Amino acid sequence: MNTARMAGSKRFERLSRREINREVYVNELPELGLIVMNSPGDPRPSLDIRSGRIVEMDRRDMENFDAIDRFIAAHAINIDQAEHSMSLDSIEIARMLVDINVSRQEIMKVFSGLTPAKIAQVMNHLNVVEMMMAMQKMRQRKRPYDQAHVTNWKENPTLLAADAAEAGLRGFAEEETTVRVARMAPFSALALLVGSQSGRPGVMTQISCEEALNLRLAMKGLATYAETLSVYGTIPSFLDGDDTPWSKGILSSAYASRGIKSRFTSGSGSEALMGYGQGKSMLYLEIRCIMMVKGAGSQGVQNGSISCIALPESLPNGVRGVMAENLVAASLGLEVASGNDAMSSHSQMRKTAKLMLQMLPGTDFITSGHSVMPRKDNLFGGGNFDAEDMDDWHVIQRDMQVDGGLKPVREKDVLAVREKGARAIQAVFDYLGFPEIADEEVDAATTAFSSDDMPDRDSVADLAAADAFLESDLTALDVVKALDAKGFKDVAEAVLEMQRQRVLGDYLHTSAVFGDGFNVESALNTPNDYLGPGTGYRVEGKVWKDICNLPQAIDPVKLVCEEASDPNLILRSVGTAAPGECLEVVVALGPAYASVMDGTLAGISHAEALRAILDGIESEGVASRVVKVWHGADLADIGLSGAKLSGSGIGIGLQSKGTALIHRKGLAPLNNLELLGMAPNLTLESYSALGKNAACYAAGRAPSPVPMKIDNMARLRLIVHTTLLHHREVNQIDKNRGVEEMKAIFP
Repeated sequence: MNTARMAGSKRFERLSRREINREVYVNELPELGLIVMNSPGDPRPSLDIRSGRIVEMDRRDMENFDAIDRFIAAHAINIDQAEHSMSLDSIEIARMLVDINVSRQEIMKVFSGLTPAKIAQVMNHLNVVEMMMAMQKMRQRKRPYDQAHVTNWKENPTLLAADAAEAGLRGFAEEETTVRVARMAPFSALALLVGSQSGRPGVMTQISCEEALNLRLAMKGLATYAETLSVYGTIPSFLDGDDTPWSKGILSSAYASRGIKSRFTSGSGSEALMGYGQGKSMLYLEIRCIMMVKGAGSQGVQNGSISCIALPESLPNGVRGVMAENLVAASLGLEVASGNDAMSSHSQMRKTAKLMLQMLPGTDFITSGHSVMPRKDNLFGGGNFDAEDMDDWHVIQRDMQVDGGLKPVREKDVLAVREKGARAIQAVFDYLGFPEIADEEVDAATTAFSSDDMPDRDSVADLAAADAFLESDLTALDVVKALDAKGFKDVAEAVLEMQRQRVLGDYLHTSAVFGDGFNVESALNTPNDYLGPGTGYRVEGKVWKDICNLPQAIDPVKLVCEEASDPNLILRSVGTAAPGECLEVVVALGPAYASVMDGTLAGISHAEALRAILDGIESEGVASRVVKVWHGADLADIGLSGAKLSGSGIGIGLQSKGTALIHRKGLAPLNNLELLGMAPNLTLESYSALGKNAACYAAGRAPSPVPMKIDNMARLRLIVHTTLLHHREVNQIDKNRGVEEMKAIFP
């Protein structure tokens, strides 16, 4: 064989065009930080404490500490616990994470005394299934929730409010927006606040923008939480942002002092992306970030590689490393908003596989933004999951009895709440003298798919008004007055209650969200108490009922038509069927044929199908007889019963749902001559050809097998219909009647 002239594999050529192969994969290069876990440049764990101070950590003396080391040593390690924690073998700690007999509190105590290198070593002992087992226990809050991204390309406040209202209805506990033009931030924050409280009172909101502006808007009462406090695992990365661990800690304190919940943002790969990986693994550097978050006193962290996700995913262990960083944060006692927000793959299969690591065990927030609008309107750079993935999400929850933070909704309810959110922001704009929101905008936002469906606004006027709003003395209390004056009393009460809750401060506790009735659920009052089967959060009761209640789910009784007979076919019994002696084909029908059923899965009436078969037989000059088999519903049995009665030994079996075969006396039940098993794809021509072929077998001629169209998706579409139709056939079995001769009358 001349291999030089051989063409390439057509299968490989086709595979190269698959979505999964549109991505870039690279081998590890530790010196550039292109390694997710266990880099040869990672330090070995160590700790030396003298006179109550850490003087050496992870093989580095205090004199050589960088600012991150100093911060971690001073604020993130429990000195009283450290000696015991560091004495434990790393694999022993890893086994504690998986052991259902070791509580979350005990493990957090151990982790409080570990150094970054020791934590990285522990994670290296765990595979992803073990990490998932651990996360189910280490999640801080008992019940997982989800966060929404709410943006639109036109930055239209009416559409933003409508989408925010829908997100609240769908069950999101938090909603985040951002802006394309920074000056629109005040109006975007306002629209998100009003819309979210129209959808479900108690949804927390934030505006992702420059940190000082973010804080100003929060102090006006337009935002409830923040997660824009970014930290990095190397000092040069920090310097690029003109920040230090201390400046971030001060900013976090500023938020908390104003009653604003906050969490930091970090994630594997950011340092390597910025050129400052310093030969360390992405996970080790991320652990340093998480420990800084803990040391700064923040209640939580948004992590999971976030916007850098494509970088670790280009390397071995990429998704495992992301799960590891989520688990580290939880084990250090932090709320975890576990990524899954930035586009991670072209492959739908790969995206879903990554998601399952957080969705199945549950994290505090399974995504740190599931877009409630189409991807084109996502100003966060394109979300991993968006409005078009909602139904998939609901079905996965139902498939696995897991709580992914969302609940199915009905179209009429969505339309009503979207209009309410749009009308509420229209009222606020009118009362406060902002540029008019016309009724046509409200109507468009109520039914819109994307911002393409929205009329254009005067952006210059909107920006000028937003600037004036920011510089004015107007606050959320003025928004409350506007809503109340315009008849939106319930929304006004919800916005006012959000301000009262800031004074109370209960939702500043770790992993806090508002459940129904502004009841705070947090790691303090609803802690995760999972310790194996039968413990912890269980998807049951109303939550499970809501998850199961898909709008698409059909009452099985109504899935197929009511019992009916075909008016164009009368089957009249003429007694018990007897063996024939002439050249003939016996057509044997299922017990429900043309009695309690009237058509096939392909929508062909029973009269049409039987007439086509009989015409096909007669066209070959062979006689035909019709019998009904009462003693069973199995197609092979029906067909063989007909063949045994046939003078030629050839019979056709025809189930009521349309599946058909040709059988011959003497063959094993499952060894037929021809089978038309894909009933949904059969046509009248198929049945006619089946009749012709049966006649040819009877006459001793060799026919050409009936061609079958293969539809691999038919089973997915119709397996439930098939089950219910066959159930109806089975219910007609009467073993006392055997096989009856039938006269087929076509009125």
